[in-house]
Amino acid sequence: MSSLISSIAWVKRGVSTRHPSKYVLDESELERVSALAQIELEDARTELQRAHEAATSMGRGVEPDDDDDVTEGAGGEGEWVDEEDDSMAVDQEPGVTNGKTRGDDLAEYNLDDYDEDETKIDGPFTNIKGLTFYKDNAEDPYITLKEGRPDDEDEERQDLEVMPTDNLIVAAKTEDDISQLEIYIYDESEENLFVHHDLMLPNFPLCLEWLDFPPASSSTTAQNGAAREFGSYIAVGTLDPEIEIWSLDVVESMYPDAVLGRPDKTAAHVPMPAGTGKKKRKKAKHRATVDEHHVDAVLALSWNRTHRQLLASASADRTVKLWDLSRAAPTEGEDAGRGIAAIRSFSVHKDKVQAVQWNQREPTVLLSGSYDRTVRLFDSRAPDAGVGAVLGADVEALRWDPWESHSFYVSLENGHILNFDARTLPSDLKSSSPARFTISAHDGAASAIDINPHIRGCICTGGTDKVVKIWNVDEAANGKQQVSLVTSRDLGVGKIFSTVWSPDDPLTLAAAGSKAMMQIWDVGSNFGVRKAFSSKLAAAGRELKEKKEGNGGLIGLANDEEDESDDGDGDGDE
Repeated sequence: MSSLISSIAWVKRGVSTRHPSKYVLDESELERVSALAQIELEDARTELQRAHEAATSMGRGVEPDDDDDVTEGAGGEGEWVDEEDDSMAVDQEPGVTNGKTRGDDLAEYNLDDYDEDETKIDGPFTNIKGLTFYKDNAEDPYITLKEGRPDDEDEERQDLEVMPTDNLIVAAKTEDDISQLEIYIYDESEENLFVHHDLMLPNFPLCLEWLDFPPASSSTTAQNGAAREFGSYIAVGTLDPEIEIWSLDVVESMYPDAVLGRPDKTAAHVPMPAGTGKKKRKKAKHRATVDEHHVDAVLALSWNRTHRQLLASASADRTVKLWDLSRAAPTEGEDAGRGIAAIRSFSVHKDKVQAVQWNQREPTVLLSGSYDRTVRLFDSRAPDAGVGAVLGADVEALRWDPWESHSFYVSLENGHILNFDARTLPSDLKSSSPARFTISAHDGAASAIDINPHIRGCICTGGTDKVVKIWNVDEAANGKQQVSLVTSRDLGVGKIFSTVWSPDDPLTLAAAGSKAMMQIWDVGSNFGVRKAFSSKLAAAGRELKEKKEGNGGLIGLANDEEDESDDGDGDGDE
């Protein structure tokens, strides 16, 4: 498995807890973890039993008795030969080695008087009390820096502190076959980026979505006996059919705060056979879908910011599912500890659903894109009355335009970016559905796209050609849109898999890709960007800040072994 960052997500300033708490495995948490881990333990116990039965059938399930003969040639002692002893062997009497008896060999050590032998010690260690071993460092008078001091706790608390001016950035990273969430702190005033903490994941992560709604089954939903209304959480979709939700206000967590899905039903799934190998391989069959949970990888997530308890997910099982985070997992009956079930399931596509997003202006409307080369737009209350469009390639990503409730963008595998007006889409996919405009953005797949929430018509795209591009969309006098490329840059992160605008700074974005690296790019350091968007910034009431020119606007991960002067350069802007 290659090293890469598949997805990134920003956390707005001031949302995170200033002093994150440490994970505590108390009795209540142990009960919750046991319920989550029960499926894994049962599967492990089953696999162990099967392995034992298989070993027994091969004759290895029982240890041989001491009286059993060991056959030479089958790993017995008869096969073991000490070649060195054999080459040096001579005929000697028993108990004699190189002409000396065993008693002579030991006589030189005077073992009979060993305990009575006294050795005089001169020098700095004459006082044997100085070599006393202390069981606890706190008892040792020579150790002046004691463990567990208040100073240590204050220093650790300071290291974990998240300032109100800090952004958190979550990256879904896989490196050396190890998958984890890396949580970074980005201090925009000091242009500093570093890893705050990380969380281990059970499988390859594919998508992320930040949310502030505490799941009902979360261990952190209650505080001082009252239910919490807000928090900082990250939902993670992986190659597993389940969705995990982790708290970003807790460090060193062992288990997620909530699991959406049914691991007891999906853990036994294995890749579907693609043929016997004797003939031409057949296309893999789709798994049978279930309304209550996904049965294949989760490819996209979208949180509803108006109805905060709702989370939508898109999966390789061809369905879009709706989850109610206010519903806790069953604690009684045969379904106890079996995860949270979906409240709705939508089968509006014929192939893997690659992307899904809620409309912020119309909070009941969902937009989805699929490998069946279509996008579908429907109301979650009446999915059968939806509209859609047929595209010329597989969907990579899509975004609603936050400045126009009826407009959305779709990025495709062929490198094109399409813009549609939802009001003109037909309900019948057999009818034509031309885009308002098309951008030939990248050589290869246009794998990432995001719309700037601060500047109207400011778009960033990323592709497998390793380039991030900034576009300006203006409306002409005739009502049509004019699109121009403002700047582009290879950020050195490999093929771009995710690029997202900052929720606080209008001209800052984060990008990550196939080199398992993430870069912050302050595009405001580019003169062309400042010229293109200065008037739009002023119209939005935002001020264009002066930035340092030395590093070309790039802020990479802090490295103590390198000088700050070596971080980035100004090359690469067009």
